[in-house]
Amino acid sequence: MGKQVGEMQRYPPVRPSNTTCISRQSKLSLILIVVFVIVIALKIWLQGYHYAGLTTDNGHQGILHDTSNATKSYQPNWKLLDSRPLPSWYDEAKIGIFVHWGVFSVPSFDSEWFWWHWKGLHWAKDINFMQQNYRPGFSYADFAPSFTAELFDANAWAKLIEKSGAKYVVFTTKHHEGWTNYKSNVSWNWNSVDNGPHRDLTAEIADAIRRTNVTLGLYHSLYEWFNPMYLSDKKNKFKTGKFIKDVLSPELHYIVNEFKPDLLWSDGDWEASDTYWQSKEFLAWLYNDSPVKDTIVTNDRWGRGTMCHHGGYYTCKDRFDPGVLQKHKWENAMSLDITSWGFDRTSGLNNYLPIENLTEILVRTVSCGGNILINVGPTSDGRILPIFEERLMQLGSWLKVNGEGIYKSKPWRVQNDSVTEDVWYTKRKNTVYAFLLAWPENNMLALTDPKVTRNTTVKLLGYEGNVSFKVYSTPNTGLQLDLRNVTFDKLQVDWAWTFALENVH
Repeated sequence: MGKQVGEMQRYPPVRPSNTTCISRQSKLSLILIVVFVIVIALKIWLQGYHYAGLTTDNGHQGILHDTSNATKSYQPNWKLLDSRPLPSWYDEAKIGIFVHWGVFSVPSFDSEWFWWHWKGLHWAKDINFMQQNYRPGFSYADFAPSFTAELFDANAWAKLIEKSGAKYVVFTTKHHEGWTNYKSNVSWNWNSVDNGPHRDLTAEIADAIRRTNVTLGLYHSLYEWFNPMYLSDKKNKFKTGKFIKDVLSPELHYIVNEFKPDLLWSDGDWEASDTYWQSKEFLAWLYNDSPVKDTIVTNDRWGRGTMCHHGGYYTCKDRFDPGVLQKHKWENAMSLDITSWGFDRTSGLNNYLPIENLTEILVRTVSCGGNILINVGPTSDGRILPIFEERLMQLGSWLKVNGEGIYKSKPWRVQNDSVTEDVWYTKRKNTVYAFLLAWPENNMLALTDPKVTRNTTVKLLGYEGNVSFKVYSTPNTGLQLDLRNVTFDKLQVDWAWTFALENVH
């Protein structure tokens, strides 16, 4: 048997010596120190569960989030959470693709908010649409079996997204309708495995994306329009948290643990505070203990008043496009269909952004320090429309030529040229990039902000050879590019041209 702790050992009788006394004293001191450290560590460990099972600020039962590790950097308060550095991959990526897909893709009428417009706001056009096309008593839930996704090919989607030049994707796991595109244990029969396509759509796209050079991100709505538990909490002025405990918290933890996204795009937060949503506690777990704690990126939609103030990067509002440099990393979430995020059968050609407009928004966004998240809305049977596919392929071909001025770039000291308004700047290492959105009629282009040196050179990306220029006579007033010898048949792109300026200030 092994020696028990505290059992006395028998030694041959020896005469005690000073050395023996010192050794025993040292052992005793060491034991006391170890005991002291264990007691302190145990106390800290117990305090780490301060947020577990306790009553929160608004009086309802807290959700268990283990914050026991005293060495963790991010406790559940905005000061510490906001201090977390944004993982570098996100700023370097610049371009993402947003995918809005759900039961709303079946009626495909009046945007992804159709259910709320029909039953929440009682809009006449939505009521008339249902009366004219569906039997009396037809409910929104009756659309679910028609969300078949029979033509959904996750690998084809992933390859298209990769060819677009996007470096990350944000896939909708759950929109405000509450339907989940994965097997949910808290959304029985209102998910893509138990109903509709009977497939785990999120798992399929996650697996396919990981076979490309694209990073996986997931969208998840905090609130649900008509969930009875949410409506009960709302009726109680959010002083109860049954919806958080039984639905939201399990869902958020599940999609992170199961799919391990590197970006989590939160939404549907505006009706209640971050205290009700338990956002700070969740983010502390996400940053400290989750399987993606070192790479995860989050946005700013975590409760009423947090947008543009707290979180990872800022979105501020849909289609946020300030046109000036921002102090905090931000994202322009926009849609190729200017009227809807989900597929809308009523959208005509004029509702879809031309590639010239898309690249203009992209260039302006990146110049001002933002990322762009470009949305497409697939059909209920799993197709990405040809017009979406065309835009993404056009974007990819443009980025093959001009991407060096986009990816991993930084804002320059000037964003928009002081005189030529159709020029926007970025910088990467020692090169300044000038993006020209409209070709000058006289083939002479004034770049008034770069300060020329004796070693300055100018190249037009996708064009062989240097571009000739002359320096304005007034010091530090830029240069004029002579484009008269640049013919369009020698260019690789037909819109938004990029000049690489070496050795300028």
